[in-house]
Amino acid sequence: MGQKNIRPVNNKIWTIGEILKWTQKYFSGKNIESPRLDAEVLLSYVLKKERIYLYVHFDEPLQENELVQFRGLVKKRAARIPVAYITGQKEFMGMTFKVNNNVLVPRPETELLVEAVIERLPQDREAVFADIGTGSGIIALSIAKFRPDMKAYAIDISQAALAVAQENARVLQIQEQITFLQGDLLEPLSKTGIGLLQAIISNPPYIPLADMAGLEPEVRKYEPQSALTDNNDGLDFYRRLLKNSRDFLTSSGFLACEVGIGQAKRIKLMALEKGWGKCEILKDLAEIERVIIIWKQK
Repeated sequence: MGQKNIRPVNNKIWTIGEILKWTQKYFSGKNIESPRLDAEVLLSYVLKKERIYLYVHFDEPLQENELVQFRGLVKKRAARIPVAYITGQKEFMGMTFKVNNNVLVPRPETELLVEAVIERLPQDREAVFADIGTGSGIIALSIAKFRPDMKAYAIDISQAALAVAQENARVLQIQEQITFLQGDLLEPLSKTGIGLLQAIISNPPYIPLADMAGLEPEVRKYEPQSALTDNNDGLDFYRRLLKNSRDFLTSSGFLACEVGIGQAKRIKLMALEKGWGKCEILKDLAEIERVIIIWKQK
């Protein structure tokens, strides 16, 4: 079936249920991983409704202008453009973040990193942390939103990415908690004259260059490559963070990172070799070692 089949034929009325069923089948034929979910998210975006609305009103007919708009979004998704880039937004930690192709699409597994950090930050006093490679700001802003007593430095080498994060901070009304800095990893912190941090957090580019060709087209073609790979073995940014982060941490501080499949134990070994203290490795819902917490001291 081609795109023309979304158009009303012989005055056919397309209902929400019918258009979702058709789109799911069409996306499946394009080898899209989550055809039903993507169809629902796109139609919800067109109708400006929550997804539950689609189920309650499955027999509601769509207007011609809604069909036209939906048709355009389906065409983009069939070209493997990520849904988040099509709608310009993505849910994370129960909040809606603005995204574009200057930043990675937020992944649910990163919520494990955010939750782990929130649990380990001091509960009885204010503290300051830094988010290295902040991208859309999901890590720093989520922590700040859940912990209004916290202050954060959100750092990225990309000014375009920082612009997205700053917009998200404005929408979430937490601008006063966040200081945005442009630069490479920890370098901007060296120039600020700040005090010691309770935590340094990062979801760095960790995909080995050799694995890039095997990624889904959505990732390989549309997401910023510099935020995905270090153009090496996937461990370069961890090496740099482990080398320099301790100088910025309090004695009870920690470095928390998301890691790729099979990397956690290698990073732990590097940390111990460099004199770091206790290391925790956390698994995500798929039982993949996804987060490592490395303490300055034992």
